[in-house]
Amino acid sequence: MISQWQLRAAFAARLSDMYGREVPAYTTLVDVSREVNEDVLRAQGADAQRLGSISRVTAERHGAIRVGTPRELRQVARIFGALGMRPVGFYDLREAAASAIPVVSTAFRPVDGEELARNPFRVFTSLLTPADPRFFDADLRARLETFLAGRKLFPPELLTLADRADAERELPEPEAERFLQLAVAAFELSTEPVDKAWYETLERVSAVAADIGGVRSTHINHLTPRVLDIDELYRRMTDRGIEMIDTIQGPPAWKGPDVLLRQTSFRALAEPRALRLTDGTVTRGALRVRFGEVEARGIALTREGRALYDHLLTVVDSEAAHRPEADRSDVARTVWEEHLPHSEQELAARKLAYFTYHAAPDRPRDGAQPPSALGELLSQGWVRAEPIVYEDFLPRSAAGIFQSNLNGEGSRNNDQEGASYDAEWLSGAMGREVLDPFALYEEQQNASLARVTEQLGQKPLA
Repeated sequence: MISQWQLRAAFAARLSDMYGREVPAYTTLVDVSREVNEDVLRAQGADAQRLGSISRVTAERHGAIRVGTPRELRQVARIFGALGMRPVGFYDLREAAASAIPVVSTAFRPVDGEELARNPFRVFTSLLTPADPRFFDADLRARLETFLAGRKLFPPELLTLADRADAERELPEPEAERFLQLAVAAFELSTEPVDKAWYETLERVSAVAADIGGVRSTHINHLTPRVLDIDELYRRMTDRGIEMIDTIQGPPAWKGPDVLLRQTSFRALAEPRALRLTDGTVTRGALRVRFGEVEARGIALTREGRALYDHLLTVVDSEAAHRPEADRSDVARTVWEEHLPHSEQELAARKLAYFTYHAAPDRPRDGAQPPSALGELLSQGWVRAEPIVYEDFLPRSAAGIFQSNLNGEGSRNNDQEGASYDAEWLSGAMGREVLDPFALYEEQQNASLARVTEQLGQKPLA
């Protein structure tokens, strides 16, 4: 029998192999990421694995796909449910970018700590929003919804096997092999000709809308390895002649703790595609939609820490606007150094980041009572804190990656009121609850605090 985590690991590996064949620059990205990780491990030793073992980091990937309807999203949820992946977080990219990006998103991933350690594969999944009149007028919306209703992304056999794996949490080896073959094939780039006029109609609204609703299939949009030094990777990729986007999205590089998520990518490549003209003839053309992303993960921030992070982004925006001659990354670094704690211990003491807590094996044994405050327990050596890795995404960073790989801004009518989408709506659309990432981190942290309380013989720690 093949368990869900084994299915997940095999699917991630096969998807990576397939994408590498389709987009050779992705293979270069993986190779350079591995080289950087090996160099960081040699230089930093055990410290390099503070946010995950090198085996986990090396195997780690996240993918991105885009679908057009709630029905398609429900089917995707069934496929990822077979892999032990649940929808976590709601991201509204419509509000996070200046360009027209008419999608809302969630991320499917494992949620249990042990499952994450085995294989933390995630898929950032975006859903088109045809009901938003800022992007689609009534006529285009009707045409788009008709087009989407007439396509079938996933074969019934794949969905049946997915439901079985989800219910039984495993599959016999022959069925597991068949599931993997069908699942990987479902995300390959189709060779079916693209209706050129229809694609271009949607592309005038948004290149993302065209990528979703302008074709009769879906595909893996990008795959993302994890790297321990994203600035060094950016330099090495550029030295190899690969065109990267202009910036690294997310927090700046600085001397303090790494928090949340930093991302960058090489630019979307012009890929040969068959295009069908209005007279029915097929010609060769190129579409530019897929790219290679890379990420560096940091510590998960609490709600208070995230509020501080979001506030600091507005500070950086304001200062950068008043100092156009300054490098934005330098501005951000200065703001970070002024306002963020410079150590993990201070992050923990101020309850700005999530940690798992452990009674220190070399804690005081002289009969003294441990202090009641968490900060004092840390500073006096009673308790040690291990950072919880941020497993999720940042809407502004995701939108920044999408936007950096678009050919144009698209069109958006801000005189119209946007359609309302939220996590509750998305949960109903797919028939599965969109989980709150903060609640997942809090649950992990609180379980560790309860163990520490028991070991030290204390009242519950706040």
